[in-house]
Amino acid sequence: MKLKLGVILACGLAALSWVAYAQSPVRDGQWDVTMQMEMANMPTKMPPMKTTQCITKEQAADPSKSLPSGSADSKNDCKVSDYKVEGSKVSWKVACTRPQKMAGSGEMTFDSDTYDGVLKMSMEFGEMTMKLAGKRIGECTK
Repeated sequence: MKLKLGVILACGLAALSWVAYAQSPVRDGQWDVTMQMEMANMPTKMPPMKTTQCITKEQAADPSKSLPSGSADSKNDCKVSDYKVEGSKVSWKVACTRPQKMAGSGEMTFDSDTYDGVLKMSMEFGEMTMKLAGKRIGECTK
């Protein structure tokens, strides 16, 4: 289960990274990101995972710089499709075949310095929902 959760997180974060930049209603800068995973078959709720992410001006201007490479060294082959921007709302689909098959869809709503969203994934061992929230905290420190 530990490996499977790691794969799910990697795919979710790869999809999230791509969405956060493409035709970006999100601004460049330093962002606090919180992800809360929920799984129907899990007896206890997982704690939220928090990270800090720097979105550069280049990444915000060119979404291809943040797409997963899909190279032979890649641990997953998740592909994002059906990406749509409607005002402040972004939606997409994601599908992976390795290291295990999974598919899902996501939706995020952006404000100037915040976003909220959800990514729902289906896989062999069940359904999973990732609730996402981000808050811009300033300029990148790098």
